[in-house]
Amino acid sequence: MTEAISNAHPAAAAPGPPLAQLLEHTADAVQAVRAGRSLNDVLARAPAALRPGVQALSFHTLRWLGSATEARAQLAPKTPAPNVDALLVTALALLWPGEPLPYAEHTLVDQAVSAARRRVPAAAGFINAVLRRFLRERDAVVQAARLSALGAYNHPLWWVDRVKRDWPQAWQALLLAANERPPMTLRVNARRGTGASYVAGLAALGRAASVLPDPALGGQAVVLAAPCPVQQLPGFAEGEVSVQDAAAQRAARLLLGEQRLKPGARVLDACAAPGGKTAHLLELADLDLLALDSDPLRLARVQDTLNRLQLPPSTRVELKAGDARAPRGWWDGRPFDAILLDAPCTASGIVRRHPDVRWLRRADDINALARIQAEMLDALWPLLAPGGQLLYATCSIFLAEGQQQIDAFLQRQPPGAALLQAHSPGHLLPLPDNASLGADGRGAVLQDGFFYALIRKT
Repeated sequence: MTEAISNAHPAAAAPGPPLAQLLEHTADAVQAVRAGRSLNDVLARAPAALRPGVQALSFHTLRWLGSATEARAQLAPKTPAPNVDALLVTALALLWPGEPLPYAEHTLVDQAVSAARRRVPAAAGFINAVLRRFLRERDAVVQAARLSALGAYNHPLWWVDRVKRDWPQAWQALLLAANERPPMTLRVNARRGTGASYVAGLAALGRAASVLPDPALGGQAVVLAAPCPVQQLPGFAEGEVSVQDAAAQRAARLLLGEQRLKPGARVLDACAAPGGKTAHLLELADLDLLALDSDPLRLARVQDTLNRLQLPPSTRVELKAGDARAPRGWWDGRPFDAILLDAPCTASGIVRRHPDVRWLRRADDINALARIQAEMLDALWPLLAPGGQLLYATCSIFLAEGQQQIDAFLQRQPPGAALLQAHSPGHLLPLPDNASLGADGRGAVLQDGFFYALIRKT
């Protein structure tokens, strides 16, 4: 799913298919996520005409799933069958106070009951009674639900505890920020134009946007006032612009450095799929780049991205399937001048964009992923030429996947052999103090949570 669609307001679902159909498919998606399936995989199987609306409603429901689950437990203490419960919590999440929806309350209840008649006819009366009771007693039910951590923060309890332990001064703000609707941020291809010129082009079409003035973004990051499908972005199909959060846009410029690598420098982008950072590197410099990923199917997405960008012949890029932990299977023995390791992680920093992640992860995933990250660091470091730099990145707010990981890696190296660069950002938390201001100095744009460590090999 593209970021452009993922950020759509549920209002996008208002015109078009009947709400009862959307609710039915949304309940299917919620039930599948609860059973451990990725929302993207589920949505890919939804009817094309329904997919945008189902996605918008699913995102909203998953952001408020903890509150809705607590409310359902009050209103119906005996847990219903999974398919009934999924429809019920979907409707409760959509009726939850806060973000306004384009549907009248009575319409939501009526359409949820209609969906129940199609989905589980015997449960239609039960769902009608629970939803109508919720509307009558909503203030008391909401207040009681918010007494629990699940109902107040809409994350699993282990996740809440982990954030509280890692960030004792900011844990509540982090959990609440994870439920905010993310901005749609673009990266303008530096070979084709500037952020300012692209914003001017958008304005001519009646679409408001602004350039993020953060120097780390090079004037190429543009945030839209309102999200839209990528097909509506001028020049998208021709490679003039891509969708990428501002925090992720820092990677390429960090690795290349202010002086930039020499033309033809040999660069490894490990764990390259889906290709956003690969593309950004090649937009900024003429490189000899190896894009590595363990999944050949995901590498196809990288190739699609590169094809869209229409890169000049001065760039050389090779795509190869392989495990970053086992270089013998893919490395030709030539050292790299720079390595980007965008390591697999819990994705705890991007749950605004992927609200299913919080419900799919388990507590022991952190340690399992941290072991993989350490193995990748140890395997790739010997491939780096002396004087070269490795950029370790994760889209995580958990210390075990960030600062603690790098501290342990540096301790495994001989004294002075690996130097953490002073301008390494470290943990970039998705909080207002890490936000970029709009061009007018107002309207802070909250970025995703990331960790970056730039390490030089002596």
